[in-house]
Amino acid sequence: MKKWLIPVIVIVVLGIIVYSLTAGVNNTAVEYEEGVMKNWADVENAYQRRSDLIPNLVSTVEGSADFERGTLTDVIEARAKATSVNVDAGNLDPQQIQQFQQAQGGLSSALSRLLVSVERYPDIKSNQNFLQLQSQLEGTENRISVARNRYNEAVRQYNTYIRKFPNNIFAGMFGFERKPPFEAEEGADNAPDVEFDF
Repeated sequence: MKKWLIPVIVIVVLGIIVYSLTAGVNNTAVEYEEGVMKNWADVENAYQRRSDLIPNLVSTVEGSADFERGTLTDVIEARAKATSVNVDAGNLDPQQIQQFQQAQGGLSSALSRLLVSVERYPDIKSNQNFLQLQSQLEGTENRISVARNRYNEAVRQYNTYIRKFPNNIFAGMFGFERKPPFEAEEGADNAPDVEFDF
């Protein structure tokens, strides 16, 4: 066997190994990143479902002539603000997620105030449409929680993969960056003060 052939074979074998390794890291990172974006879309979809229920809820409550208009206005304005925040799933960053979460938190707060206010109106509480919408909202809140947990799991899997050695070398070369998880809002660990007016 000719002496020049051995280095050529070694170089070709090393080239195949490096190519396989980099292609494997790139392809797996792409797969995990797509999982993150799909799960983020599920989060947005769950929040959109909640947003879609609000006009029907407001219409049902508006039917009660003496219901507080300020509370309804707060819900409508919070919904408008929440639906105006757009997040690019391909370029998720902590600021975008925080802005999205703040807008959705404002809507959650307005909805909570609405539902507490409804307690003072027995005609609304006994309305079948209202009860169905309230039940759908509760189910949607559960969907939101599940979607956020799945998103966070996809982010954890992706971030872990791109940070492991030697994946971190190739992930950096290919432009894969860490994705932010969905975190609890500041103060969420404090129990809310509940006051009942009698």
